[in-house]
Amino acid sequence: MAAISAAQVKELRDRTGLGMMECKKALTAAGGDIEAAIDEMRKSGQAKAAKKASRTAAEGVVMVRLADDASKGVLVEVNSETDFAARDENFLGFANQFADAAMASGEADVAKLVEGDIENSRQALIQKIGENISPRRISVVEGDVVGGYVHGNSRIAVLVALKGGDQALAKDIAMHVAAINPSVVNKDEMPAEIVEKEKEIIKAQPDMEGKPAEIVEKMMGGRINKFLAENSLVEQPFVKNPEVKVGKLAKDAGAEVVAFVRFEVGEGIEKEEVDFAAEVAAQLKG
Repeated sequence: MAAISAAQVKELRDRTGLGMMECKKALTAAGGDIEAAIDEMRKSGQAKAAKKASRTAAEGVVMVRLADDASKGVLVEVNSETDFAARDENFLGFANQFADAAMASGEADVAKLVEGDIENSRQALIQKIGENISPRRISVVEGDVVGGYVHGNSRIAVLVALKGGDQALAKDIAMHVAAINPSVVNKDEMPAEIVEKEKEIIKAQPDMEGKPAEIVEKMMGGRINKFLAENSLVEQPFVKNPEVKVGKLAKDAGAEVVAFVRFEVGEGIEKEEVDFAAEVAAQLKG
């Protein structure tokens, strides 16, 4: 069985808020699989929903571009190896060049866009700053009204498409998405496999044990509805005014939320964390 690292325990602790020993025990039982450990901890009632964000070690920036007529928006992510490089004016110049090219072309395929001038600029930048620079992804959003928001440090960016309304409303909703990170616009868009997985977790929780099937189904129905509401944009209390839900906010302005895209720098990318103290100790032992 693979050894459980301190970094794994720390990540599980950060995501669940539970103690170090509970986290280590759960990781050991799950063979080091953090997601599986979280599922089992939730089934046993130890943990509620864990934080969505997994370890995000890649650096870089995300950028937004909006059409003058508000009919289209483009979201891009460009990665660097270190945060220091991501703040370099030459890197930011390249990221802006990439975002402008994506907006001008409407191309969502990174491989197709990174050709010619873009690739030449990338290679020149790599030579200059000594780090690998990688345009990672592009999302193109179109609609009646498309608005966007970039968090101050350019690590989170969002595009929101509305039917009706205006860009100010779209930007407000994009700010909400940046802060709260919903999974879907409407609850009926939640993938069936995610709903089924949540049902399994709920059924396995301690307070379900020994109850008649019809009671379990009734309790599960309430908890599933709560889960869907908490993760659906239009059902969430608006971050700037929790008295009103996002869907109602849009409706009152004569609009409807059609779609959103949220990029966070490095999400889904894991970079090996090196424990230099442990490494040196191991070398000394050797």
